[in-house]
Amino acid sequence: MFKNPTVKQIAIFSSIAITFVFGLFLFAHESNILAHYRILKFFVFTIVGLISSYLIVLYAVRNFAHERIKLIYKNIHKVKQAGTKEKNPYVGSDDMMDRVEKDVNKFVIEQDQEIQTLKSLENYRREYLGNISHELKTPIFNIQGYIHTLIEGGIYDENINMDYLKRAANNTERLKVIVDDLTEISKLESGVLELEFEDFDIKSLVEEVYKDQEFLTKKMNISLVFNDSADNSFRVRADKENIRQVLMNLITNAVKYNKQDGIVKASFYEMGQNVLIEIADNGPGIEEQHLPHLFDRFYRADNHRSREIGGSGLGLSIVKHIIEAHKQTINVRSSKEIGTTFGFTLTRSK
Repeated sequence: MFKNPTVKQIAIFSSIAITFVFGLFLFAHESNILAHYRILKFFVFTIVGLISSYLIVLYAVRNFAHERIKLIYKNIHKVKQAGTKEKNPYVGSDDMMDRVEKDVNKFVIEQDQEIQTLKSLENYRREYLGNISHELKTPIFNIQGYIHTLIEGGIYDENINMDYLKRAANNTERLKVIVDDLTEISKLESGVLELEFEDFDIKSLVEEVYKDQEFLTKKMNISLVFNDSADNSFRVRADKENIRQVLMNLITNAVKYNKQDGIVKASFYEMGQNVLIEIADNGPGIEEQHLPHLFDRFYRADNHRSREIGGSGLGLSIVKHIIEAHKQTINVRSSKEIGTTFGFTLTRSK
């Protein structure tokens, strides 16, 4: 109570002190009056003095503090989020001083949190720019090397000219994939991409993606199968083409990072108002420390193998953004030498 007194408490304590001091002074210097009159006069003076001094002090403190507190609030609200129309409910209230302290402390905490967030975003921005530079540098450096070799006379060497042109072309394709994926992520993060919801059979869509993988699966002798649960019909409501991109990415990864003669299995499960779709492989698996970062942009659990296989390093990040744009979730679990399973949910058709 004494640590953070309110305006009323300040006025009460001040009026008691003032009245007591002047009352004693008056009582001590009125020796020529009878004792009972002195006591009565002291009592009347005390009551009147308390009331009057309380009102005077209360008025003075309120006006003195109020103007300065309004200035504090004005400065705080200037810094707060733009566009907020909420009026301050505390200015002019009886416990204003206590509430001002709480508000200022809260403001300081919020500012500290905002500063920490900005620092985190700045670190993320630096890492992101570094990753982009690293991903773009490799194909650009390769293209540059092949073209300079051809310019310096290699174009006339039939043993290397077509080979180097094909390699340069392959690297330009890789650059295009990176730029296209960056454009896709920018659309997803900025909210520019508008989803077109429709009802469709998720198993039929997986079968279409399976067919698109035939060339790659034959090369590695990978089997694309369904779980027994897929015998039932599972209709979902989502953006079909974006979900096709999700399935294409997950199934392509399951094939590319699988072992020779491996298996990729699609499973479907009812979960209340949602359907759980899982894409699993029986490949070498992913170490546990990599799992929380798989959806980060440009993150690669196996840098050497990932770059040999190709890709932009943005695929899983795009997958996560598409699923979250549907207000759904995606997760991953993996065990070494057993395999990896990606699972995401979609809303069931009504």
